[in-house]
Amino acid sequence: MRANLDKKIAKAERAMTRCREKLTALRRKQPPKEIPNYTFTRANGKKAKLAALFGDKDELLVIHNMGASCPYCTLWADGFNGFVPHLEDRAGFAVISEDDPKAQKKFAAKRGWKFQLLSSRGTRFREDVGYKSVGGDLWPGVSAFKKDHHGKIFHVAHAQLGPGDLYCSIWHLFDLLPEKDWDPKYSY
Repeated sequence: MRANLDKKIAKAERAMTRCREKLTALRRKQPPKEIPNYTFTRANGKKAKLAALFGDKDELLVIHNMGASCPYCTLWADGFNGFVPHLEDRAGFAVISEDDPKAQKKFAAKRGWKFQLLSSRGTRFREDVGYKSVGGDLWPGVSAFKKDHHGKIFHVAHAQLGPGDLYCSIWHLFDLLPEKDWDPKYSY
C-alpha cells in the first residue's frame, strides 16, 4: 500500500513540476506592458521613483503587500526577509503597501525587515498593475518589471499570493504534516 502511494506521490510531483514549467513559459510569452515611473514614499519619508527601486539591475520584483493589518502578508514578508541577499543579487526587490510610511517604518523595525519598504498611498500603482479594485479592495501579489536601456519600465509578469502559493515555502512544508489547521500570527 505505502509503496503504491509513494509511486503515485512521485508521479504527481513530476506532473506538478511540468505544470510549473509550463506556467513559467506562458508568463515569459506574455507581452510586456509599459507603465509610468511612479513615485512612492519610503518608510523614512523620502520619495523614490519606481526606476530607483531597480538599483543597478534591469529587473525588479515588487511584492504587493496588504500591510501590517494582514498576518498572512506579514508571514510572506518575514519569509522574503531571509532571501534578501539572494533576491538582490539577481534583481531589485521591494515590498510595497498602502500603509502610512511612519507606521511601515515602526512595523518593519519590529519585524527586523531588511528589504526596501515603500508606500504606494496616493498613487494608482496597485490599480494599474492589478492589485487593487475600483472599490479599493487590496490583493497580495508579486509583479516583475523590466527596465530597457532608454529607462522605460515594463510590467512583465505577476502572480497572486495566497495560502498554498508557490512563493511561501511554509505552506509546502505544512502540507507534509497530517493536519491542515493553522493560520499565521504576529507572534507565537
